[in-house]
Amino acid sequence: MLIATADLCDRFSEQENFQIAEPMLRHFGGKSGFSGLITTLKVFEDNSLVRDTLEENGRGRVLVVDGGGSRRCALLGDTLAALAVKNAWEGIVVYGCVRGADSLGKLPIGIMALNTHPLRGNKHGHGDRDKMITFVGVNFKKDHYIYADNDGIIVSDTKLD
Repeated sequence: MLIATADLCDRFSEQENFQIAEPMLRHFGGKSGFSGLITTLKVFEDNSLVRDTLEENGRGRVLVVDGGGSRRCALLGDTLAALAVKNAWEGIVVYGCVRGADSLGKLPIGIMALNTHPLRGNKHGHGDRDKMITFVGVNFKKDHYIYADNDGIIVSDTKLD
């Protein structure tokens, strides 16, 4: 059962390892609440590593993608989101854009991003995986925990329950 981020704030916000994201991202997926262990990617207008990562088993994991905040193309669309569902990913957070928003909303996965853009990203294979990334005022690290719902995003280096 997903714990509400507001409840997590009430219980844990004084802890040193507790981070609350700035409210800059919108929901696009069919699930508004999701949580799991973080896997990180840092890419810029190139979604090759996004595909490669979503092809893996994502059970219990959330993919967090630092796309540099670019609003010039989408790093995730309905085809990659469907691949994520097939491979049991809990959610995807993109500091950039997505496309196919109507279709994304019908998929049983949490997806948050800055906005939409109809143009797909490049496929050059550039980027980094499992490095610390920072956006929306939060440091995202591999194997830390992320909790997201309609109230926002919480990140902790330990599991909160």
